Amino acid sequence: MKRCLVAFALLVSAILAVAQDASVRPGINRAYEGADYRRWQGMFETEGREVFEQHEAIIAALDIRPGMAIVDVGAGTGAFSFPLARKVGPAGKVIAQDISPEFLRGIEDRARKENLPQLQTLLGAEREARLAPGSVDMVFTCDTYHHFEYPQAMLASLHQALRPGGRLIVIDYERIPGRSSAWVLGHVRAGREAVVAEIEAAGFKLLRSHQLLRENFFIEFVRLASAVPATE
Repeated sequence: MKRCLVAFALLVSAILAVAQDASVRPGINRAYEGADYRRWQGMFETEGREVFEQHEAIIAALDIRPGMAIVDVGAGTGAFSFPLARKVGPAGKVIAQDISPEFLRGIEDRARKENLPQLQTLLGAEREARLAPGSVDMVFTCDTYHHFEYPQAMLASLHQALRPGGRLIVIDYERIPGRSSAWVLGHVRAGREAVVAEIEAAGFKLLRSHQLLRENFFIEFVRLASAVPATE
């Protein structure tokens, strides 16, 4: 009997471990494996993409000061990394973080050509940003949140990386049935309300919402003193 109870407990533990380790969107980042930097640059940094067309207004709304340390999580080809780096100036630092080595190599090459030593790169992971604790003033994400396969674990990592009072910026697609495109409804996991709930449950507080965009929401959070431990 005792042996059966032990076996049952082990089985339950194994089932819970699998559930906690499960991706919310398996394979969503597969398209970026072996990415062609120039091809994706033509898609990300183009007129017709709302966030790129509005990138100057977006950055102007963030109250960025020279000398700040910012991480651009899911930087892609660096559409925001470069203007952010110019905004913080030589005394600041911008970390372009991504899970694609090809994207990071492209950013490094451009940063050298544009003489932006304050722009650095960092290879991230599916569950963590790989940032030092308390190392940044701001976490910036644009059309990245829906690519978090393990949002609880990633949010815990970002919370740890932010300094006290640091801000988390989230720009992502509005997901509204009947209004959003079929592509958005099929590709994007969660809408604005669900995103806010997930982030606030991870130790952040909604600070403000910007009304600059139509296809995307643009919201800021502030880091609270403690985070909820990740269960993924």
